Amino acid sequence: MNSNYNLKIGDGEAQPRSGLYIIPTPIGNLRDITLRAIDILASANIVACEDTRITRRLLDAYNLRPRMIAYHEHNASRQRPRILEKLGSGNIVCLVCDSGTPLISDPGYKLVQAATQAGYYVTVLPGASAVLTGILASGLPTDRFLFAGFPPPRAHARKRFFTEFVTCPTSLIFFESPKRLATSIEDMWNVFGDRPAAVARELTKRFEEIKKSSLSGLAEEFKNKSALKGEIVVIIGPPLEKIVTDIQVDRALIAKLKKTGVKEASLAVSKALGLSRRSLYQRALELKKRELEET
Repeated sequence: MNSNYNLKIGDGEAQPRSGLYIIPTPIGNLRDITLRAIDILASANIVACEDTRITRRLLDAYNLRPRMIAYHEHNASRQRPRILEKLGSGNIVCLVCDSGTPLISDPGYKLVQAATQAGYYVTVLPGASAVLTGILASGLPTDRFLFAGFPPPRAHARKRFFTEFVTCPTSLIFFESPKRLATSIEDMWNVFGDRPAAVARELTKRFEEIKKSSLSGLAEEFKNKSALKGEIVVIIGPPLEKIVTDIQVDRALIAKLKKTGVKEASLAVSKALGLSRRSLYQRALELKKRELEET
C-alpha cells in the first residue's frame, strides 16, 4: 500500500465539522475503503473501534495516526459517556467496526442514539457491507430482503428463530460462523423447505467463495466440511411461488409412504414441493398413524 497517499478534504471543505462519523471499513480488500472515509479518518481526533489491532492495520495501510479507543459490546456502557464528553468538547469522533458498516450486528446504534439525543452532529458515510455484497452476489431476488443477523447458537433456539421468518415474502440474509454453518443450513432446510439459497464466504478476499444451490444442496455441500474459515453470509430466496393445497400435500405424502418410510417420504416431498421438511414429517406421521388405525 502506498504510504504517500495524498490526503485531500473533499468538496473544498478545509476541515470536517465536529461530531460523530459512522465510517464503513473494507470487509476484506483494504482498497475498498472510500476516499472520503480516508479524509475523515485523517482529521479524526478519536477513532472508536471494536478491536484496535484490526483497525490499526487499516490505518497503517493509509499512513493514518488518529488516537484509537476500544468500543465493543463488553465495554460500550462504560465508553459511551466518555465518547459523548469528547463530542461535547468539539472533537471529531469516528466509529468503525472490524469490517463493514458499523451498527450492523454491533452496539453502535446506542452510541448514535445517545449522540443524537444530546444534540451532536451525526452523519454516516456510505461504504462496504457484507449484507449488500452477499445478496448481490447470490443471484437471488434483491427487490425486497430482510437481514436477520446471527441465528442463536443452540439448535432448539435456532429452529424457533428461523420459524419467525417462514412466511416473510422476501429474500432472507443471515450471518453464520464457520463451525455452525453445516448444522445451521440443515436447520434452515428443515424449517424453510428446499428454497434456493447461497453461501458467500470470504467476500472480496483472495479466496472468495460463493456457493449457489438449494438448501438441500448446500446442506450436502457443507455436511462434511469442518475446516471452514472466514466471514460467512447465508442468503435464502423468498417462499416459492407455487401454491400447494393440503390435499396435494397429503396425496404426495401418501404416494411416497406406500414405497418408503416417514422420514424418506417427508424428505422427498419437501424437495419436490419446496415445503418445510419438519412440518411434512409431522404430517407424514399423522397419515401413517391413520393408515395403521384403518387396517
